[in-house]
Amino acid sequence: MLDRLPVEIVERIVAKIPDTDLIAASKVDSVWWQEVRQEAYKRWKNYATTIGDVYWEIQALGKRFEKRDIEWMTFEDVNDTYKNWIDRLTEDQLYIMEKMLRNEMVVNPQERETIEHALSEHRWGGDPWGVE
Repeated sequence: MLDRLPVEIVERIVAKIPDTDLIAASKVDSVWWQEVRQEAYKRWKNYATTIGDVYWEIQALGKRFEKRDIEWMTFEDVNDTYKNWIDRLTEDQLYIMEKMLRNEMVVNPQERETIEHALSEHRWGGDPWGVE
């Protein structure tokens, strides 16, 4: 039955699958594999965009602190929250990237290299995106 679903239905189903189960759905057939691959790339990009947005929020917060627009304690609390959020988003993004790499969904050599470097940095306790 799953191999006869219209592509539009597969797209909608795949979009609702959590990150932890996403790659497993690619094993159904080639249509599912393609849809899962597209969804994984979309999530990878969304994580990158969100990480960038949070990074710029941290920068803006730092400028407000330098101008004395906010209290030190408020700055520390909010800054720590943002950094924890970036750490969590990075872990989620790296999870998707690693699963894509291991399941041969990444064909571009530069993207492969980026993923391998980011995973290596993260494993050694570094910041793969240089936002810290």
